[in-house]
Amino acid sequence: MTTASSAASSELEEARRSVARACHGLAGEGLLIGSAGNVSVRVGEHVAVTATGVVLGRATADDVTVVDLDGAVVAGERAPTSELELHLGIYRRHDAGAVVHTHAPNATAVSLVLDELPCVHYQQLALGGAIRVAPFAVFGSAELAAETLKALEGKAAALLANHGAVTYGPTLEAAVDNALLLEWACGLYVRAATLGAPRVLDHEQQDAVVAAAVSRGYGR
Repeated sequence: MTTASSAASSELEEARRSVARACHGLAGEGLLIGSAGNVSVRVGEHVAVTATGVVLGRATADDVTVVDLDGAVVAGERAPTSELELHLGIYRRHDAGAVVHTHAPNATAVSLVLDELPCVHYQQLALGGAIRVAPFAVFGSAELAAETLKALEGKAAALLANHGAVTYGPTLEAAVDNALLLEWACGLYVRAATLGAPRVLDHEQQDAVVAAAVSRGYGR
């Protein structure tokens, strides 16, 4: 094995471990339940993605499969998640470094009721503001992948009707953070809706928040 190929192999092995660690963290936060959900990270022309049927809170590097961008398995003994086409579609369409798909309770609850999660808190602007709900389609289907990609246009997150949620980011940490933020925002909406109609930030208010963040150099 050449030095270059050895380095690439080492990078992929670390990616498999990092995906397993991300699963543990998301399960600990209650966003991944049993084998419901999947996580991936891109490494060059390859993707490390959770295998099908894995109890994600106990996932190890061996439960993470490496595929190329056409979906062919290049490392690992287990078949990749049934939602592989969804993950690969996001990598092809968006400048994504990682993808997280969950059946998180608040996000799933909102997906049962709304066609769009309105922007109820300015922190949602990090995800693109209001979050669309993709129409229901059978898990693992080309239809689900296509509808989700439509819902993600201009956003870093989408809800999947009667199913769950998906987020992506430039890094695995960012994709996980976005999943946590989406679940928090959905939880806010669910709680507020028990008291009355939640107050929604209009476009002018959202633009004012963005302008304030830019002028103050927020996050730099």
